[in-house]
Amino acid sequence: MLMPWLLSGLGLVILLFAGDALVKGAVNLSLRLGVPALIVSLTIVAFGTSAPELLISVKAILDGVPGLALGNVVGSNTANILMVLGIPALLATMHTSECSTRKTYNQMIAASLLFIALAFRGVFDWIAGLILLAGLAYMLYDAFRDAKDHRHACRSGAAEDEEEPEGADPDMAGWQIAMFLILGLIGLPLGASLLVDNATIIAQTYGVSDTVIGLTLVAVGTSLPELATTVMAALRRQADVALGNVIGSNMFNLLAIIGIASLVGPISVDEAFLRIDLWVMLGASLLLIPFVYLGRDITRLWGVVLSALYGLYLFIILI
Repeated sequence: MLMPWLLSGLGLVILLFAGDALVKGAVNLSLRLGVPALIVSLTIVAFGTSAPELLISVKAILDGVPGLALGNVVGSNTANILMVLGIPALLATMHTSECSTRKTYNQMIAASLLFIALAFRGVFDWIAGLILLAGLAYMLYDAFRDAKDHRHACRSGAAEDEEEPEGADPDMAGWQIAMFLILGLIGLPLGASLLVDNATIIAQTYGVSDTVIGLTLVAVGTSLPELATTVMAALRRQADVALGNVIGSNMFNLLAIIGIASLVGPISVDEAFLRIDLWVMLGASLLLIPFVYLGRDITRLWGVVLSALYGLYLFIILI
C-alpha cells in the first residue's frame, strides 16, 4: 500500500516542476515574440500555474472520477485562502493595507457566486462550461484593458515602467526556451496521470470517496506552488504579490479549469458540495473583506486563525 502514496508524491513533484518549466518557457517565448510583459503575466503565467489543476481535472473526468476534478478546484480555492495566506502570515505580517485589490476581489466573489449558482443545476455540463468560459473571457478582456491603460501611463511618464513577469530572462537561448516547453508539455500529463491514478487507488483502498481525496490530498498538493510563492512574497514584504496571487489563482480555477473540464465531459455535483464545501469556499473568500476593504494587515494572529480554520475543515472532511 506504500507504493500508491509514493507514486502520488512523485506525480505531484513532476507536476510542480513541469508547471514551472512550462511557465518559464512560455513567458520567454512570448517576450521573444514581442508580446508585452503585462499581457504575459495576466494570461500565460496564470494559465501555466493552473495547468496542474487543469490536467488533473481533465484526467479525472476521462477516468470516470469527476468528483476528484470538482473537489480539486473547490478544495484548492479554500486552501489558497486559509492555508496559502495563513501559513506565510505566521512567518511575517503581510501589509495588505497597502494593496489595491478591490476590483479583482469583486470579480473573484462574482465568479464564486456564478460557480455556486451553476452547481445547483446538479451538473457542470457543456452549457455551464461555456458560461464559465464567457466569464473568463470578460475577466481577461478587463485585464487587457487595464494593462493597456497601464502601458499608456508608462509611456506618458505617469507611471513607473512595468516589471517583467517572474521567470523572464532576456538572455535565455532559444534551445533553453524549447527545452522548458517540451519538459512542461511532457511532464504535466505524466504527473497528472500518476497523481490521479494513485489517488484513486488510495481512495478505493480506504473507502474514501474520490471527492474527499480531491478536497484534501490533491487540493493541498496543487496549492503548493501558490504557497511557495506567497511565503517568499511575505518574507520580501510584497503583500500585493501574495494577495494578488491568491485572488487570481482562485478566479482562474473556477472559470477556466471547470469551464474547460466541463467541455470534456459532464461533472456531476455531489450533494455534500451543495451542503458544505461550496459554502466553506465562499465563506473563506469573504474572510478577505477586512484586508481588501477595511485596510487591515494579515498579522500573525490572523495567520493562526486562518491556519486553524483550515485544519478544522480538513478534520471535518476526513471524519
